[in-house]
Amino acid sequence: MESKRARLIKKTAILLFWLLLWQGISLWVNRPIFLVGPWETLAAVLRLSGTAAFWRSVFSSLVRIGFGFALAFGAGLLCGCLAHFRPFVGELLSPVVTLMKTVPVASFVILALIWAGADNLSLIISFLVVFPIIYLNTAAGLSSTDGQLLEMSRVYRVRRSARIWHIYRPALAPYLVSACQVALGMSWKSGIAAEVIGTPEYSIGENLYMAKVFFTTDELFAWTAVIIALSFLFEKAVLLLIKRAAREMS
Repeated sequence: MESKRARLIKKTAILLFWLLLWQGISLWVNRPIFLVGPWETLAAVLRLSGTAAFWRSVFSSLVRIGFGFALAFGAGLLCGCLAHFRPFVGELLSPVVTLMKTVPVASFVILALIWAGADNLSLIISFLVVFPIIYLNTAAGLSSTDGQLLEMSRVYRVRRSARIWHIYRPALAPYLVSACQVALGMSWKSGIAAEVIGTPEYSIGENLYMAKVFFTTDELFAWTAVIIALSFLFEKAVLLLIKRAAREMS
């Protein structure tokens, strides 16, 4: 079994390989308007990060997408629980959830842009993308609860609160973690895509769009790197909070 140090060395070597390959391809192409290398991208990130507009855009997008995810997580968890314990609620929500899963994000973006404007577009789209993932995994996690444990709890007349805490909660926890691992990345992808279409002022999406308009490829790559970093850190922070909460409640 690999040690942590060996895994770290391997991941670092893999990362360096792809960075060097990327740099080599950019040097071979030798057309910065088409492709810039990692050094040019890093230089653009450092240049942009020295401006107040950069941090305002990062903060604005982070708050909108983060709030959209939080709302979707709470609503999906609540509705998933209701759908499990009250099957009629699940039947009632089924067409809505199906629409959320199947309607293209671009259609939602255009409708939300017409109805709500550009300012909260990424919040709305993040909510619509994340909600069905949390909802379905919550319902699946509760349905996976050991039937024999539930039967035993009924025989011994265990209180409903104790049944939820000691039987349902452990069954649900891994499903929620798995759902968040998917939903966190999807919230950023969909949220930024919505911002590119709606171009709200002081947002990452607006900066991506302007980089495309003015063919500033180094800034396009820089903002893409910022999105990847924010998405990674956001995912790690949320999963850490969920896992820590699960340990403290066990």
